[in-house]
Amino acid sequence: MTDVLVCEDVRRRYGDTVALDGVSLSVAEGEVFALIGPNGAGKTTLVRALTGTTDAEGSVSLFGSPPDAVDRARIGVLPQSFDPPERLTPRELLEYYAGLYDDANDPDDLLALVGVEAAADTWYENLSGGQQRRTCVAISLVNDPDLLFLDEPTTGIDPAGRRDLWSLLEDLVASGTTLFLTTHYMEEAHRLADRVGLLSDGKLVEVGSPSALVAEHGGESRLTFETSVGSSALSGSGYRVEASQNQLTIFDVPPEAIGDVVRELESRGVTYDALSWSQPTLEDVYLRLTGSAFADDDEKVEVAQ
Repeated sequence: MTDVLVCEDVRRRYGDTVALDGVSLSVAEGEVFALIGPNGAGKTTLVRALTGTTDAEGSVSLFGSPPDAVDRARIGVLPQSFDPPERLTPRELLEYYAGLYDDANDPDDLLALVGVEAAADTWYENLSGGQQRRTCVAISLVNDPDLLFLDEPTTGIDPAGRRDLWSLLEDLVASGTTLFLTTHYMEEAHRLADRVGLLSDGKLVEVGSPSALVAEHGGESRLTFETSVGSSALSGSGYRVEASQNQLTIFDVPPEAIGDVVRELESRGVTYDALSWSQPTLEDVYLRLTGSAFADDDEKVEVAQ
């Protein structure tokens, strides 16, 4: 399959700050590539370097040419920060951007596609945050791009709206669009991406399919019981067990074996209030490979390695 995006040893500094530190990657035609990392990892700077909107060392090619030599109608870009005129409506905004291209998508069709048709004549400043972001996604699609860059596309969108947008993006990819997106939502990357790249402090730490990365680096599944018993409650059972305050955790238990563990505990007279099972995620992978976790406020939290 043809590579539509190739970058090699891309570097960018802002004074003494290293934003990108030798990033190399490629994206094939029709692929979804997700770049994940917390704020400050360098995601937005890389998108700008790949689209030719910031200077960077190294080489970048889109469709075999430098970014500034590519027909702009072939590329769509949604920046992380994009503030169109607030006293225009979604319909007026789409009509304006459609007028910049000879063969643009119909504005009303796009508004319906992203679910903003009911607010099509509302001033942008009066839209909800989710409606504003959906409108911006529609703007990035106005030229029906072959290669679409989305920098944190679902920021500010509620969970239901986020899933609707995922379905939209899946349909776009099914129709032939190549998608490069950045996100700090691990569920988003796992659902949409054929491959993900883990970016930390401007370095690309690892690249692979979500399932392969989780299998190789994610660690073990966890079956947790809310109970006051200690780890000795399962001594001699063959399970690896850890106990903490009011919790008993059994590692590497596949879903089909949960019943076996429950019966083992019951046979030993162990009672519990609740149980939960969790499998490793891309966030666990990121933690293992970088030593950093994603905090709720999107700041990095350093953890011991």
